[in-house]
Amino acid sequence: MNKVAIVMGSVSDMPVMQEAIDILKNFGIETEVDIVSAHRTPEKLFDFSKNAHNRGIAVIIAGAGGAAHLPGMVASMSPLPVIGVPVKSSNSIDGWDSVLSILQMPGGVPVATVALNGAKNAGILAAQIIGSSNKTVLDKIIEYKEGLKQVVLDASANLNK
Repeated sequence: MNKVAIVMGSVSDMPVMQEAIDILKNFGIETEVDIVSAHRTPEKLFDFSKNAHNRGIAVIIAGAGGAAHLPGMVASMSPLPVIGVPVKSSNSIDGWDSVLSILQMPGGVPVATVALNGAKNAGILAAQIIGSSNKTVLDKIIEYKEGLKQVVLDASANLNK
C-alpha cells in the first residue's frame, strides 16, 4: 500500500502537478493520476474519494485552482491523508483564492496544504508519510535530503574559491 493518487480539477493543472509525479517516481512510489472535477464531475469525485483506500492508495494529492474545492471535498469523504496543492489558474486571484480555499478547512476535515504551485513538496510530503512505515522509501528520503544538504555545502565552498 505505497501508491499515491494524484488528482486535479482540470488538465490545465497538469504542468504543476507533474512535479509531484516526478518526485514520487524518483522515490520509487507508484502513482495513479486522474482528472476529477469537484464541480463538473461530482459523481466521479464521490466514487474516487470513497473508494481510494480500497484500491491500495495510501495518500491523496489533490491540486486545484480558483475556488479549489477538490482537496477539501476529497478529504470530507476519504479516510486517507489528503495533501492540497493550490494552483494559480487563469481564473484565479493571484492564487490566493486557491490557497485560502484549501487552507481554511473546518475542524475535523484536515487537508495538509503546500505552497502555491507546490506540487513537488506535496510529493515529498506524501513520500514522507509512506516512509514512516516503509524503510525503503524512508532511506530514499534520507538520501534525497542529504543531497539537498550537499548542494548547499558545495555552493558555500565554491563562494570562497
